[in-house]
Amino acid sequence: MTHFLRDQDLQIWLAARPWLDVRSNDEHTLISYRLGQALLRLHPDVDASVVLPAILMHDVGWKRFPPEQLAAAVGPNPRYPELQRAHEIEGVKIAKEAFTRLAIPGLQVETILAIIDGHDTRKTAISHEDALMKDADKLWRFTGHGIATIGGWFDTPPKETVAMLESFVLPSMLTETGTAMAQALIAEGTASAFMTDLLHIGGPA
Repeated sequence: MTHFLRDQDLQIWLAARPWLDVRSNDEHTLISYRLGQALLRLHPDVDASVVLPAILMHDVGWKRFPPEQLAAAVGPNPRYPELQRAHEIEGVKIAKEAFTRLAIPGLQVETILAIIDGHDTRKTAISHEDALMKDADKLWRFTGHGIATIGGWFDTPPKETVAMLESFVLPSMLTETGTAMAQALIAEGTASAFMTDLLHIGGPA
């Protein structure tokens, strides 16, 4: 367990986890955390002590809203788009209370809260740390777990889900490394989606 999370992040994860048991946010957060670490290895000048806690806390606000509305709050044609901003506002409140209670020495609370506040609705980054947090969050969508989860939300097969992510999410990546990682995941996701068709394709008549 301690090999997965940095020691200093474990107590933040434990504080966030009770708020993440909706729409697979707990699993999404852990995958995004590791993707964030991968991005940080390629950006050694960016502060991991800001990026990683922000990832762990960024989606805690979703639990404040009815579960049946959550999937319909995102995507190309959301029915409840106002929840995108509302979950950021609630997430800041929850994270601030948790950070106050944890009282972690040296934790840059206000900087982390500023990233959580706008991680979905603010399309540009306010810092390098914000850019990596946003890209780690979005990269999850291109993973096998993300494709399956999002396909479940919208009742779309993998081929359609990957195509939607490529057209809708890929252009919003903020860093070259994040874009390259997303393109690699799209390549894998596309191959997996078409695997059965291609393995059984017939030759010319």
